Amino acid sequence: MARFEMNNSGMATMGGETRADTFCEMGLMYATGRGCDIDLISAHKWLNIAAIKGSERAAELRADLSMTMSKMELAAALRAAREWMTMH
Repeated sequence: MARFEMNNSGMATMGGETRADTFCEMGLMYATGRGCDIDLISAHKWLNIAAIKGSERAAELRADLSMTMSKMELAAALRAAREWMTMH
């Protein structure tokens, strides 16, 4: 799982160009369990990052996902997104 994240996040920023659609796809992957276990915190994290990078679709999906998560899960997801944004 971590290898996938690292590879895709690296691909998403290659050439100094951010690709919000890659982050959105990563969020969908974790939300649906496509090729990995379902992880709502990681899903929200990547959808949040995609939304910050300009993806309206990710913002809508993030809002829908938020409605199914606990306050603790949301806090963890927001913290993870903030940490990722700080590092990248």
